[in-house]
Amino acid sequence: MTVCNSCRYCEQYCPAFQAMEERVTFAQADLNYLANLCHGCGECLYACQYAPPHEFAINVPKTFAQLRLRSYEQYAWPAALGAAFRRTGVTTSLLLAAVMIAVLLGATLALNADSFSNPGSAADFYAIVPHRAMIAVFGGVGLFVLAALAIGVARCRRDLRDVQAEPAGGSALRDVLTLQHLHVAGQHCVTAREVRTPWRRLFHHSTFYGFALCFASTCVATLYHWSGSPAPYGYASLPVVLGTAGGAGLVIGTVGLLLQRRDPDLSNPTDRGLDRAFLVLLLLTAATGLALLALREHAAMGALLIVHLGVVLALFLTLPYGKFVHGLYRTLALRHYRRSA
Repeated sequence: MTVCNSCRYCEQYCPAFQAMEERVTFAQADLNYLANLCHGCGECLYACQYAPPHEFAINVPKTFAQLRLRSYEQYAWPAALGAAFRRTGVTTSLLLAAVMIAVLLGATLALNADSFSNPGSAADFYAIVPHRAMIAVFGGVGLFVLAALAIGVARCRRDLRDVQAEPAGGSALRDVLTLQHLHVAGQHCVTAREVRTPWRRLFHHSTFYGFALCFASTCVATLYHWSGSPAPYGYASLPVVLGTAGGAGLVIGTVGLLLQRRDPDLSNPTDRGLDRAFLVLLLLTAATGLALLALREHAAMGALLIVHLGVVLALFLTLPYGKFVHGLYRTLALRHYRRSA
């Protein structure tokens, strides 16, 4: 960063370099802040005259990726789970999903075997897993996840209180919703030297807004239920339309990101493992949800419901300790950056 501040060739690229140049010393809070400002577009690696094979071997994207991972561990609650970031991968996520499916399947067979083996054609999910049982399980997990996320956000905000705010105008919300820093200076995100495509940003948008639509679908369905209109809902109903659109967006976005091939020098191997684990769970959640919707009047509905709920539980449990938190911390960093002096 001392070399970057002397060179300043990359200052026009993104807020990370502009914020970097506002300081001459870098405490741990400053490092966390700058790393979470970085969107990993990679442009600076190929512009840097001190990048490998130079003897300085400066690689800003990889360094910031390592710092981001360390900030996730630092903010994690409970603290004992912070080290799980370095061990989390696709295999671990799939094993967790398998455990959740096995637990739900065992409980359903023990308490409600008749309905599970013969779900009928009413498309009634609550006949398989009663509404109260679903509320108890997901409510308990949800409260724990919300508490862990809230504590992580509070720790990040406490860090940012010690960081000098930049006199930058503009809207942090616009930055978040448009992902404008994934295409620096009007260019698309790089995937290799002199190779720029719009796909990484578009797949990020598809994943983000797909997740938001699925969340909106769940909220609307909850309102419908408590207002006296319990599930199942018709294919043209608002919860189903929102969920279908969100599921399709998630499938497109996650598959696209999983198939993306970028220069390995642009990221940290451990960070890539977190990315893939989160994307796989999102993809499985969307795919099983869409399959459940399409086959909800089929004999396989009970099994599909258990698989879908198990995957969703695994996704929920990993949210505070996986790649999901980077969106929260990046939003806070952008908000801090955009704050008036």
